[in-house]
Amino acid sequence: MTLTATTLPSAQPALWGYAVFGGLLAMAGLPIYIHAPKFYVDEYAVSLAALGTVLFVLRGLDFVQDPALGWLAARLRGARAQAVAIAGVLMAVAMLALFAIPPVFAPLLWFALSLTVLFSAYSFLTICFYATGTARGVELGAGGHVRLAGWRETGALLGVCLAAAAPVALAGALAHPFAGFALGFAMVAVLALWAMRAEWARLAVPHAPDMPALRLREIAADSTARRLLLIALVNALPVAITSTLFLFYAETVLQADGWEGPLLILLFLSAAASAPLWARLARRVGAKAALIAGMALAATSFVFVLALGPGDIVLFALICVVSGAGIGADLTLLPAIFARRMAELSPEAAQGFGVWAFVTKATLAIAAVVVFPVLDMSGFVAGPENPDSAILALVLLYAALPSVLKLLALVLLALTPLTEK
Repeated sequence: MTLTATTLPSAQPALWGYAVFGGLLAMAGLPIYIHAPKFYVDEYAVSLAALGTVLFVLRGLDFVQDPALGWLAARLRGARAQAVAIAGVLMAVAMLALFAIPPVFAPLLWFALSLTVLFSAYSFLTICFYATGTARGVELGAGGHVRLAGWRETGALLGVCLAAAAPVALAGALAHPFAGFALGFAMVAVLALWAMRAEWARLAVPHAPDMPALRLREIAADSTARRLLLIALVNALPVAITSTLFLFYAETVLQADGWEGPLLILLFLSAAASAPLWARLARRVGAKAALIAGMALAATSFVFVLALGPGDIVLFALICVVSGAGIGADLTLLPAIFARRMAELSPEAAQGFGVWAFVTKATLAIAAVVVFPVLDMSGFVAGPENPDSAILALVLLYAALPSVLKLLALVLLALTPLTEK
């Protein structure tokens, strides 16, 4: 049995709902690693090493949890919409607990509990969202996965822009800007759940004998899927590292003095603006070739950061534009390539994106558990005043390490055979 439009609900809502929901998930992902560690260091004097350890341990939970959530999402079927609504509410409540509600017990434990709920809901929603998008991409026909990815990942990048910049922008208007951000996140969650309300039924179809559910062992047995997951891990690490250290770098090395927010906006707006262009380029030259070009652009831009110092705001802004464009290629094309491979293996791709969700979050956890202890050992403290050894460690972690990892990911992708359709 072939999955066609006739096997799916007949409704054809616009793809803008994928952009809104992608934006919501993006707000709960990367920006948490940008803001939460610095927020808990500044507000509650929690050590960087302790925060990095907690973030890494939580990913250990995901190792078991995310595949299980993929299994659950594949079997909910008619109840998937209700389950998504519950997960969305839990994610919003956890965000409020993380930033808007003062810890009612030890701040580190409160941080760990809030993130456990937040990331568990985030994982389940990500799995359902990308699996539903896989079915939608098949329905859209030739080039459907890249077309949908253009909407979805553009929305995600705009969500990252909003979440990355909002707490800094609100600092001038609110006494508690992070509480304002958390409240805004809850409102976006309501809009996103409403916008996608009709889409979750797309996978709620019975399995025919020749259309079995995709199992984890089938993903592991597929060499292309394994290679794509490895590329996703290595390729996302540079973004995870630079995002985790962005505020510390801007404050300590550039001594940006209030320019952190505009620089973050510039970085992610560049990524968002480039996403539709990368999707268009992929339709012309192929997703693999377009992604290689984007990765090379990002790797080159990271190298120039090594030469910057105090006051180099304009030069760093130019680098943000270039590296942001590279991020746009990463976040638009690699998920589309993986979604296409999952659709080739099985239309029921929920468990495949359970593994994808784990890999995506693992990069952020690996970044935190590596860079924060190294910074601690170098004598780094939050603020502009640091010894030369600590500043050197920060620069090497922020710029040199991501460049090496990005080049490694580029080589892995170049050596991976992919079928362009």
